[in-house]
Amino acid sequence: MNRLVIESGLALAQIELLMTFGHLRSIHSLLRKERLGDPTRRSGATVGQICHAMDIACVFYPKSVRCLQRAAATTLVLRRHGWQAEMVIGTQILPFLSHAWVELDGAVINDKSYLREIYQQMERC
Repeated sequence: MNRLVIESGLALAQIELLMTFGHLRSIHSLLRKERLGDPTRRSGATVGQICHAMDIACVFYPKSVRCLQRAAATTLVLRRHGWQAEMVIGTQILPFLSHAWVELDGAVINDKSYLREIYQQMERC
């Protein structure tokens, strides 16, 4: 578990660097390069363990972690462990809100399951 927390923290830092010095396209490119996970590469870590490790990493991360950073980092770690996770960015019109989360096989895995009903999907990667 400690290894997963450290890996999650490093993924958060990697995404923060892209958010600071790059733009959304650089995050998108990183996720596209880290293709959808190959089930034959699964490390033995479950989706629940990886999401729990990310929760812990977010608590101890030195800066506030927002949903885009968290979703991108979670997707990255899941894919590196062989899971076919996708980051989803959605928006709501009135009042205008946006949010990012992670889905696996069409189910929200790192947030509330009803997000798909509240937000209209704008991007999936």
